[in-house]
Amino acid sequence: MKVITHTPDLLIVEDRPVFIAIMLIVFTLVFLGAGLGILAAGEWWGLVFAGLGGGMGLLFFAIFVRRVQVVFHRPDRYVEFRRKNVFRALKVRHDLRDVARAIVERNRSSEGGTTYRVTLVFDAGESAGLHPITFAYSSGSGHERTARAINEWLGER
Repeated sequence: MKVITHTPDLLIVEDRPVFIAIMLIVFTLVFLGAGLGILAAGEWWGLVFAGLGGGMGLLFFAIFVRRVQVVFHRPDRYVEFRRKNVFRALKVRHDLRDVARAIVERNRSSEGGTTYRVTLVFDAGESAGLHPITFAYSSGSGHERTARAINEWLGER
């Protein structure tokens, strides 16, 4: 997660799960390649292997790979969540004046590791409550830095 645009009037925060996308593509291609190799050797179950393995990879890609942008637009007083995956793009707009701050939520796993996500706190309006930028927690860097950038930008109001 990182800040891609930071001006007095516009702040854009983006999360692109590039690593998981690459890993799922490799997974899919390995199963497709192995299945087609088995099929070329004359074994019919190679088709099943390629279909199930490749199909699972494509399904997981469609489910888990989601680009998220959050656009803070001061002149028009809105914050807009833009989520896009293989199947659809979704935009949800809120009043910028309702956003109080950004926080970093932490989640401890059963093995003791900690994962994070940046969440916007809406103190007022119809959208009052917590609005995570990403649905999933991640261990990547940049969460604190992103929350700090959002809070500094909001403080310039």
